[in-house]
Amino acid sequence: MNLDYLFEIVDRLLIESHNRPLNSAENLILRGIWQYRTYNQMAIEAGYSPGYFTNVVAPELFGRLSEIIGQRVTKKNCRVLLESYAITKAAPKTKPKRQDPTRFFSTVNQDTSPSYPSGSVPLDSPFYLERSFLEEQVYQEIEKPGALIRIKAPREMGKTSLLLRILDYAKHQGYCTISLNLEQVEQTILSDLNQFLRWLCTNIAHQLQCKPMLDEYWDEDLGSKISCTLYFQDYLLESINTPLILALDEVNQIFEHLQVAKDFLPLLRSWYEEAKRLPIWQKLRLLVVHSTEIYVPLELNQSPFNVGFPIQLDSFSQEEVQQLAKRYGLGWVDGEEDKKLMAMVGGHPALVHLAIYYLSRREITLSQLLETAPTATGIYAHHLQRHWATLQKQPELAQALDTVLNATEPVALDPILTYKLSSMGLIKLSGDRVIACCELYRRYFLKKGE
Repeated sequence: MNLDYLFEIVDRLLIESHNRPLNSAENLILRGIWQYRTYNQMAIEAGYSPGYFTNVVAPELFGRLSEIIGQRVTKKNCRVLLESYAITKAAPKTKPKRQDPTRFFSTVNQDTSPSYPSGSVPLDSPFYLERSFLEEQVYQEIEKPGALIRIKAPREMGKTSLLLRILDYAKHQGYCTISLNLEQVEQTILSDLNQFLRWLCTNIAHQLQCKPMLDEYWDEDLGSKISCTLYFQDYLLESINTPLILALDEVNQIFEHLQVAKDFLPLLRSWYEEAKRLPIWQKLRLLVVHSTEIYVPLELNQSPFNVGFPIQLDSFSQEEVQQLAKRYGLGWVDGEEDKKLMAMVGGHPALVHLAIYYLSRREITLSQLLETAPTATGIYAHHLQRHWATLQKQPELAQALDTVLNATEPVALDPILTYKLSSMGLIKLSGDRVIACCELYRRYFLKKGE
């Protein structure tokens, strides 16, 4: 942390607690502590008596700091305690104002029409279903120094929509936020660790509006992992005065590049562990978002997927389907309609949302929608054709899915095939075995395979 900025925070806290601000001798001692110097070295260089620093200035200084922090401060723990405390005090703790979805309901079928549901749900949308308990947990976690949050779910389950809201919350706390989607990285970059780490550092610097300065920190003799770590520690984190939220979306893209994954994923774990040792790393809060279980072999003490705070996004419940239908103005009261829809799509958020959107337009009935759903003329035609095109390019995937769809009980698949089908959202795990995600996929893909 920048020392001048830290001293500003300490002075403000001292004044607020009716203490005087730091004087010149106390400034000298604190700067000396940051430089790992002895009281003798500090005093002699500044023209003071070593005994004066040791017996008078330091005890009084640490006594006042202990009062404002609420913990006993010593020369040994001073830097750790002050930096940690300053990080928590640097930004105001204000939560973003939540949109009240009920204020939109009356206009759904009047002057305005809902937009076609595609991709993430915008921040101001009345059609986003809050997972209140889960989101509150994440908001609390993101405020913790050195936090690591892992969000896992197949595609189109709401990961990016949740991520938008976490980043929005962090911005309201005054934090720096960086969001990078690994789907946007060229395969040639993803397959080379040095190129990938330079890509990562360049993009973060760009979003922080800093000069990249890579060549000043990159050292071939040290290697790209240590160069990247020093770049974060001595340049990026040092240049900011608030926590940095780094969101890495679609991290599963790195899984398919085995050697890079075996180096990069332990690097993320090491940054998380560094926060326990060095206060500057407590500024970094990692959000790791991925579509499926990791299949890259890693040592337990090197994996970022067995530490931090895990979030698993599941399918909509029947109550949530009813709630979304209500927001679209549908009068589903006896529970029959939502049961029928869930029997077809299994509560899959994107598929449920699309069906309710079409039903709210009053251009198709639920019976018609369900009858045509697994066909080329139904509302899911584009969604299904996109998956079919992927399967056609990878016959081993199509064969594996066919095995699952024809089975009368959960089946075991090769881990990599499980990973790929799971990330597509076509199957779901049942213990160490898999089953079809929903009836829609079973009917469509079985017919295509005939």
